[in-house]
Amino acid sequence: MYLNIRVNYDLCKDVYKTILFIFSRSMNVYIYTSIYLFIHFKSKTKAPMQFQKSSFKFLNDLALNNNREWFAEHKNEFTTVQNTVKEFYTEVQKNLEEHDEIEKHKLFRIYRDVRFSKDKTPYKTHFAGSFSRQGAHLRGGYYLRLKPGESFLGGGFWDPNKEDLLRIRKEIEIDASEFREVINDANFVKHFGGKFEGEELKTAPKGFDKTHPDIDLIRKKGFIAVQNFTDKEVLSPNFLEKINESYIALRPFFNLMSSILTTNLNGESLID
Repeated sequence: MYLNIRVNYDLCKDVYKTILFIFSRSMNVYIYTSIYLFIHFKSKTKAPMQFQKSSFKFLNDLALNNNREWFAEHKNEFTTVQNTVKEFYTEVQKNLEEHDEIEKHKLFRIYRDVRFSKDKTPYKTHFAGSFSRQGAHLRGGYYLRLKPGESFLGGGFWDPNKEDLLRIRKEIEIDASEFREVINDANFVKHFGGKFEGEELKTAPKGFDKTHPDIDLIRKKGFIAVQNFTDKEVLSPNFLEKINESYIALRPFFNLMSSILTTNLNGESLID
């Protein structure tokens, strides 16, 4: 006779033992052993967390009904979706913490600030969050936005203050070889196309030679690496793994920038 027993695989080991002890009193060795192996191997092969299709559905519905009345009617649905999204971003942070020092992550609110915007729709039609690195010695940050048809992750320096930007430009002016090594690295090319996104000046910034061989980097006002994802990729079982692989590919870039921004041009520490 076929015996099908469903088990909550998140139960603690003591509960597992209790269940097996009870079964061992009333079943033959074959059934007892089958239950043990079923529990053991299932608990070792727990399916990875996935971003839910229902979250995209809610965002699509919101895009078609971006008003306070509709949102109020669907507030319970939003709360449910938001909780699953929070869990997903928490898993992203857990993966990051395996290879980087993360201080905190922030899931941005869905409510838009429309005070100074021509677009008066009250809600964002995406989920987004950031992950801050720990301490003054670790520079850079991670970002993840999830939106139907427009999902992407990124990392770097979107709008550095003028002191940091000048320090970066001066480093490039003296020797850009390490920057070139980072963006030409095969893993960086695979995930980010071997380039930095962000705004840039049309000509050389004040005090820099417009004929400098690395003027393409010196002109940049920010240094952001971006990778886009299709909806199919976002909803796939291995999306968390893809995110983590991309963030790992950012580390040589972050290591370089951390070294630059925590020292002066003579290589002396600014934080000790």
